[in-house]
Amino acid sequence: MLREQQYRRWLPTILLCLVALPASAQSFRVQCPPTTNLHPAVLPVGSQDPAYTAPAATGQTSTPTGVVNGAIKCQEISGGDGYATTADGNQTYMFSFGPLSGLGLIASGQPGTQIASEFNLPYNAPFLDLAATKPDPTYKPSLPLNMNGAITDPAEMMNVGVMNGNIPAPLIAINEDDEFFLTLSNVGMIMRPDLFEQHTVHFHGYPNASSYYDGVPDASIAINIGGSFTYYYLAPDAGTYFWHCHITPPEHLQMGMVGQLYVRPRQNRVPLNTNLYTALQTQQLDLRTACNVTADILCATPLPYVNTNFIQGTNGYTKYAYNDGDGSTRYDVELPIQIHGFDPNFHFVGMTFNPEGFADMKDKHFLLNGRSYPDTVNPPGQVTAASDGISRPSQPMSSTLTVKAGQRILLRISDLDVSEFQTLASLGIPMQVIALNARLLRDQAGNNLYYNTNSITLGGGESLDVILDTTGVAPGTYFLFTPQLDHLSNDAENFGGLMTEIVVQ
Repeated sequence: MLREQQYRRWLPTILLCLVALPASAQSFRVQCPPTTNLHPAVLPVGSQDPAYTAPAATGQTSTPTGVVNGAIKCQEISGGDGYATTADGNQTYMFSFGPLSGLGLIASGQPGTQIASEFNLPYNAPFLDLAATKPDPTYKPSLPLNMNGAITDPAEMMNVGVMNGNIPAPLIAINEDDEFFLTLSNVGMIMRPDLFEQHTVHFHGYPNASSYYDGVPDASIAINIGGSFTYYYLAPDAGTYFWHCHITPPEHLQMGMVGQLYVRPRQNRVPLNTNLYTALQTQQLDLRTACNVTADILCATPLPYVNTNFIQGTNGYTKYAYNDGDGSTRYDVELPIQIHGFDPNFHFVGMTFNPEGFADMKDKHFLLNGRSYPDTVNPPGQVTAASDGISRPSQPMSSTLTVKAGQRILLRISDLDVSEFQTLASLGIPMQVIALNARLLRDQAGNNLYYNTNSITLGGGESLDVILDTTGVAPGTYFLFTPQLDHLSNDAENFGGLMTEIVVQ
């Protein structure tokens, strides 16, 4: 308690010193260009993602001609520390990433990724009145405050970023053909002022074009306290990925610096009444993802062996996990699930000035989106009061679903555990595995290799896409849980850990 009181006294002094620095001395920089060579037009606030009708420009010319697909998307995060309340009631210290944009979206369990025009709106200001009679949009004080715009003022970045960590880290969701700009600002660790920890962002399994943005410090760069860096990605093949800090990964992953990431397929944006097989044939002409099955054994999206003549919009389906060409990965509702485990003793030592015993690391809390049962069935937006007295939504992602009978559920499952394999089983709702490590399970001849099961097992660094089909399933409450009995506990408490509920109405 004495140490926390001291930090409370130090924090205003630290922030005051940062505010007192002249603007030229600040090293925080946030980047989100409204236009680029690949996307020369500004998308106004409220715009939808453009439909996919034909292959886009490749960027080989200074000015693209013809079709422009995708959009410029941006997000801003802080690297620092925070607290999470575990299901047994204890507060646990974390090294963590927190949101510095899309705060309203993230607090409600949604991705914080936004188109550039929305990202660049002033934070904590009235929304633009787009219906104003003046030629230009104006601010209207009666409108609600914009909590989703990027925070660009250095003092406010520190004020919001300190102790604002989330577990999982802020959710990222982009579309194929998007250009994505992610700014990481290292705000330091207020509970460990003796540490000068660098941070990076590594998109695990993500086919990056340049090692400069890979986040592995040996091949790229690391961000010091008080500094910012903007990562650039051109969205690759659709799929479920994840991201984490790559500075001393066993420590920073164990402490909570892990997050979810997925890329939506072009097939979602195919116009209604289009044959998906024909649409996928068109995609094969795009130089970025061309799929010559006679020469490319790594082709991620071969045409299906049989043209099923599945039409975009059939029975209302316009959302897919992958560019399947046959509608087989269609879904109604998606639930990203990040499996994670941590050792509470390791976290406690991480908050003190004692050396951490890596060899003694033993996970005792097992988490689905930062929560253990029964907390997994609570709604998003759980608030944790940190040592500075400010309450923040540190575990914003839901881990449960309520669906209608007959709906198809897409589970985007990733395992970010450091020391354990994890298993999830489904009771009463059949599971169909459609993809492994962001690759559709399909051979080069186009045969679907999906398989049905009642449980899946992942190691740290793996992801799976699973469809739960509730067709013919009786209304009721069904469980997703681990059959590993020692993972069904919250440290010393039983009947917790890796378990959540799916309610079929």
